[in-house]
Amino acid sequence: MPATLRRNAPLVPTDTAASRSLAAVIAILTFLAALCAGAAEMVSASANQWQGSVAQEVTIQVRPSPGRDVEADLARAESLAKAEPGIAATRVFSKQEAERLLEPWLGSGLDLGDLPVPRLITLTLGTPAPDLKHLRAGLGEALPGVASLDDHVLWLQRLSTMANTFVGAGVGVVALVLVATGLAVAFATRGAMAGNREVVEVLHFVGADDDYIARAFQRRFFGLGLRGGAIGAGLAVLAFWLAGLLARAWSSGPAGEEIEALFGAFHIGWRGYAAVLAIGIIASLVTGVVSRLTVRRFLA
Repeated sequence: MPATLRRNAPLVPTDTAASRSLAAVIAILTFLAALCAGAAEMVSASANQWQGSVAQEVTIQVRPSPGRDVEADLARAESLAKAEPGIAATRVFSKQEAERLLEPWLGSGLDLGDLPVPRLITLTLGTPAPDLKHLRAGLGEALPGVASLDDHVLWLQRLSTMANTFVGAGVGVVALVLVATGLAVAFATRGAMAGNREVVEVLHFVGADDDYIARAFQRRFFGLGLRGGAIGAGLAVLAFWLAGLLARAWSSGPAGEEIEALFGAFHIGWRGYAAVLAIGIIASLVTGVVSRLTVRRFLA
C-alpha cells in the first residue's frame, strides 16, 4: 500500500524533500524581506535623527570682501544673532576650521590662505523658536552682500525625500517577496494535490467535502510557513545583531565613523524587530491562505 494511504498517514506529509525545500524557500524569502524592512527602518531612524539635529541649528555665512574686516563682520553678525530672541547659543568657526570643512572636496595639505574662504557662525535654536525672517532681514541691512542666513530647509527637504524613497522601495521589495512566497506556495500546493490525487479521491468517496480537504492542506502548509518564517526572521535578527557587533568593533577607525554617521550603530530598535516578527507571521499567513485558495480552485 502506498505510504499516503496507510492508516494515520497525514494528508499532506511535511517530512518530504519537497516540504523541506518549500520551508527553505519560505525561510530565504522571509530573511530577504526582513532585511529590507530592517534596513528601511534604520534609514528612517537615521534620517529622523539627522533632521532633528539639523533643524536645531542654522548657519550664518560671512563672505570676505575687499576693504572689509572679516573679523569685525563676524562680530557684528554674532551680536545681531545673540540679540534675536530664541537663539540659545552661537559659535564662530575660526579660519582654520572653515578651511578644514573644504578638505573632503579639495583634499588636505593645501594652502588656502589666499582664497576668500567664507566664515561660518552656527546658531543653536532655543524655545520658543526665533523669527528667522527678522534675523535674515537684519543681517541684510547691517551687512548687505556680506552675511547670509541658511536655515537648511532645502537640504532637509532633499533628505526627507531620499529617506521616504528608500523606505518606499523597501516596502515595495517586501511586497514583491511576499508575492513570490505566495507563488511558490501555489506551485507547491498544486504539486502536493497532484501527488495525493488518489487520497483526495478516497476522501471524496467516503464523504469528505472540499472544505475539509482545503483545511487539511491549509494546516500543513501553514505549519511549513510558520517554520520557514520563524527561521527566516530569526536569521534576520541574528544578521542585524552581528552587524551591530561589527559596527561597534570598527567604530574606532575612520571607516567606522563614516558607517555610524550614515547608518547609526546598526540597531533597528523595537519597531524594526516588530517589523521582522510581523513579516515572519505574514509569510505564514500567506502560505496558509494561498494553499487553501489553490486547493479550492484545484477541486472546483
